This record gives sequence, C-alpha cells and structure tokens, in this order.
Amino acid sequence: MKTIVAKFGGTSLASADQFKKVHAIIAGDPARRIVIASAPGKRFAEDEKVTDLLLKCYEDAAAGRPFEPTLESISQRFGEIIDGLNLDFPLAREIASLREHLLDSPDRNYVLSRGEYLNSRILAAFLGFTFVDPEWCVCFDGTGRLDMAMTRRTMTAALRPLQNAVVAGFYGADMSGRIHTLSRGGSDVTGSLVAAAVDADLYENWTDVSGLMAADPHIVEDPKTVKYVSYRELRTLSYMGASVLHTDAVLPVADMDIPINIRNTNRPEDAGTTIVRKLPKGETKYPIIGVAGRVGMSVIQVEKLMVSDESGFTAVMLDMLKNRQIPFEQCLTGIDTVTVVIKSDVLAPYKDELFAEIRDRLKPDYLGLTENLSMIAVIGEKGTDSCDANVRVLQALAKMGMPISTINQGAGKLNLLIGVPEERYEEAIQAIYATIEEDPL
Repeated sequence: MKTIVAKFGGTSLASADQFKKVHAIIAGDPARRIVIASAPGKRFAEDEKVTDLLLKCYEDAAAGRPFEPTLESISQRFGEIIDGLNLDFPLAREIASLREHLLDSPDRNYVLSRGEYLNSRILAAFLGFTFVDPEWCVCFDGTGRLDMAMTRRTMTAALRPLQNAVVAGFYGADMSGRIHTLSRGGSDVTGSLVAAAVDADLYENWTDVSGLMAADPHIVEDPKTVKYVSYRELRTLSYMGASVLHTDAVLPVADMDIPINIRNTNRPEDAGTTIVRKLPKGETKYPIIGVAGRVGMSVIQVEKLMVSDESGFTAVMLDMLKNRQIPFEQCLTGIDTVTVVIKSDVLAPYKDELFAEIRDRLKPDYLGLTENLSMIAVIGEKGTDSCDANVRVLQALAKMGMPISTINQGAGKLNLLIGVPEERYEEAIQAIYATIEEDPL
C-alpha cells in the first residue's frame, strides 16, 4: 500500500478553519496515512504563535512572575479550535496539568513541547486517527542530541501496527523520560524521520506557500516557484535563509531517496516544489535554481608573506575560533592570505581577545576586519559548470557598480558565494534574480 507522510506547519493548523482544510487534504488521498502536526501558528500578521506564548509562560514561571494571563490566552487559542470543530476534548484537564508543572519546577523543553502535543491530539481526534506521542519514539541521548538510528527503530515499531496516525512534531525524550525539543521548525525534521521509518513513498510538507521560490518574495516581486530541486540544493538554500523547510529535514529522507513535496494548505491544487536526488526523465535541469543570502556578516583578513609555506598557519587560526566555539561560514586561503567569514553577532563578544591572540601568535603583516557585509549564494548544481551562468551573475553586479568583498566557489560545484555590502544586499539579490529569469524554471 502506498504511504504518504504529510506534515502540516503552524499556519496550516492555526485555527478551526485551517483544521478543516487539512481534513479535506487528508481525505483527498487515502495514502496520506501518517500526519505530523505543528503547534498553532499565527492566524494574522499581528497574532502570536502558541510556541511563543508557551515560552513567555515558562520565562515568567521560572522568574516567579505571574503566568496565568498568558496561560489563559493559550487555553483560549486551543478552546477556539476545539469549539470550532465541535470536539469533545479534555482541554481543562490538560491546561490544569500544565499549570501544575509551571508552579512546581518548570522545564523549558517540556513547556515548549505542549503546543505540538495538544494540537496533535486535537487533530488526531478530528481525523479519527491514532495519536502517537514522540516522547516514546523520538529518541535523544543524555546530552540532548537526537539519536537518529534509535529513533528510526522505535518509530518503525510504533507506527507499523497502525493504519493511520498523527505524530506530534518538534520534540522527543531521552531514556530517562526527560523531554527534549528540536530547534524551531523542528517538526519538519520529525516528519522526515517518520517518512524514513515507514519507508514512505512521499513526504509532503504543507505550509503557507506554494513551494520553494527562486528568491525572497520580500525582496523580489512575484519570484518564480522552482518545480524541482535536489536535496543538496535545498539544504544550501535553507541554510542561506530560504525558510520553507528546516535544513536538517533533508537528511533522513535523502538517505532513502524519498521525495519531498512542498505544498500550500491554502492552495492544495498547486503542484508545489518537489525535492529529489535526480530529476524525472524529460525534465530540464537549469543552471541556476535560486538565490538566497544572509546579512550581518564580518570578514577577518590575515595577510602574511609566504603564509602558504608555513605549515599549520591556517589550522592555528581556526583553532583559535574552535577554542572559543565560534563557528565560521567560509574560510578562503591564498598564497599570502587567510580570509574567514563569521556572523557579526557571534564574533562581537570575542573580537578584541581574538585579534590580540592572532597578533601575538601569528604575527601577521596585516590584520583587517570588514563588517556590515552580506553573503549571497547563487545556487544550482549545474550553475558552476556553466561559465555563462557565472559570467551573467558577475556582469549584472559589475554593471551596477556593486563592490564585491569575497567570491568563493566550492569544489563541490553547488553554489557561488558572493560577499557584498549589507546596505546593498537587496539590490544585489534583485540583480542576480534578473539573470535567473532569463531561464525558465
């Protein structure tokens, strides 16, 4: 029997009306047997996500401040959904249990997980599916790290006997029963783990956009939707800021060649974007499929004559970052230079002491820092094989007099990374996207 795992995001489950749309989607294909649910998201622009309300509850409770008004808001949100669906659900009992936990010794992860827990139980009751609590089948080790191998085994055992199920996203537990949460957007990862555990034919990720756009719609007016994208391209786009899917959600399904289909709950007729290892036969692979970027970057440049002849020079510099637990975005080396790109907010607390150590240990001829930069990724597995594609991008930036601080193309030939001034970030994105528009997606 064909199996589709369908994950629905917070906007898809933000209200009773949205729940009804989800019900229609599930009913539209009996292969959609397993559903992953997020906590209620925003119903309108000024609204608050339930997870944010839960976080405020926890912070107030932990600080000894009154949390009841926020807890009441959470209760009302869920109450409106339950009433709108005409369900008989023990909400008062669940809120009382959460209140007792907040009064006793509140645990941050436990409190934050209750949004997914309650929403998934409500959805399961509405669909007539079995509720599966990830506390028993999404496994973390004692340090709070996700154990993917164990999760796959326990998830398979939990779901194999069930015809239909709703699994709460975003959280799991360690062997002692302590709740742990994934990072924000982690329900995408739960869905991917579930799809791998049941060897699904397809993993659908339902959200509020009709697939992956070739550029940020807040910067580019009406960007194209990408029809197909590879797992590698998607991970890079997600990492560089395209927020349609959690970066780590690709890994479990990619290992098993399970395609991901990003769909719009509010426009289910749209085909969306499909993520695959290889394009279906007959589909054209275009050189560049998208452009994404990040602002708030800094570049450290170290120059020393004949640095390439000094064994371990770059390693020593990277050790300085490692010892301070400073992650870097890129490291570029030349015959006399080492250039490192780091997020400005990550670098800021360590900047002075790091520069002092670089001067003391490496004794550079020049040590410079450039701040207020943005890094833009021009992404496409075939793009870096095409001189024409790269030339068009760089010519577009040259025509507008765009200063370029760094250019980097990895050996994997997946993307071209370009550093430009932060204040001209949007201009650069628009110019690069204009070159993409020359090829249909």
